[in-house]
Amino acid sequence: MPAGPIAFPPRLRQPALLAPPPLVCLLSAAHPPTDLRVVGKEGAALAAAGWRVVHLCPGSAAPEQHAGVAIRPYRRRAGWRGRLLGISALARRARESGAAVLHANEPDAWAAALWAARGGRARVVLDVHEHYPSRLDNRLPALLRPLARLALRLACRAMARRADAVVLAKDGLAEDYAGAPRCVPVRNYAAGAAVAPRRHAEGPLTLLHLGALGRERGAFTMLAALALCPPGTRLKLVGRFTDGSEPAFRAEADRLGLADRIEIRGWLPHALALDEAATADIGLVLFQPGVENHRLALPHKLFDCMLAGLPVIAPAFATEVAGIVNGAGNGLLVDSADPAAIAAAVAELASPARRSLLAGRGREAALGRFGWAAEAERLVALYRQLAPIR
Repeated sequence: MPAGPIAFPPRLRQPALLAPPPLVCLLSAAHPPTDLRVVGKEGAALAAAGWRVVHLCPGSAAPEQHAGVAIRPYRRRAGWRGRLLGISALARRARESGAAVLHANEPDAWAAALWAARGGRARVVLDVHEHYPSRLDNRLPALLRPLARLALRLACRAMARRADAVVLAKDGLAEDYAGAPRCVPVRNYAAGAAVAPRRHAEGPLTLLHLGALGRERGAFTMLAALALCPPGTRLKLVGRFTDGSEPAFRAEADRLGLADRIEIRGWLPHALALDEAATADIGLVLFQPGVENHRLALPHKLFDCMLAGLPVIAPAFATEVAGIVNGAGNGLLVDSADPAAIAAAVAELASPARRSLLAGRGREAALGRFGWAAEAERLVALYRQLAPIR
């Protein structure tokens, strides 16, 4: 009997070959390979929804994959000069990725993405993490700051008009991106994590600070406040000093006689940092006033403390943070530049029952109202418009 094509029964007929899902390239000029927002939240959400996702980021040693996202590090020169000189190379790498969407995470990465997309079909998403028009304030005389802010604001708006969408990590950033085709809030809310919350009990208190640390983030104010707290009170730091002030911090701790009451754990992966947080009693978010990005901050450390079952002491001037704390009822708002006010808040939280009440509210809010799930859905809905999976 002559050979012929194989006939499949109707229900077993071979399916047509499907095109692979569109590729999303997360483009970073400064964010680390496994950054919590870029990869752990946004990249993971897109990968879980079916897109192929790769993170193009500076670095040398990095895992091949994290949270469903392929990690592709590249080398660049250090500092701002290296970032500016690297824009064209970053644009070339982005173009060579063949991505359907270039999702850029800093202004220089925005420029690279827009450059890479010229004349092609790639869509561009600008992810706004900070208040960029004020970034030069601490480098310029007061008289020049308004002019610099205006120039940077106009640059932000110009790039936003050329992009396909702008994603906002905080509510207070939208006004600088007028004219963008789409402006979508994807707030930096709490990503669910498997951490057993703190069980509060009697005894000396341990204060906790998570993440980047320095003078503007309240490092020296913490020392002064710790000196006003009962002798058994301890301070645990999980993260890095990012402004070079660690030697001065240690010297001041020695001068105040506090060195044996401070534990500096250094940077830890997010899961381990959360476990470490759950061994403390009170979370500190002590941005110092006078910096616009501090007023608009919405930091991971706030939500990490909420997930770990800690009440927080936070700055009253920081509108985004204060809104979360007021809405959740999970902490105390203070003048974060006043060590006596911070020490008084610590004393107010001395009762385990009081800490448990506030911490329970915070954890419930982080897993619900201020959880990442709704933000992830909004991001995925945007991508279904930009690069639908067929």
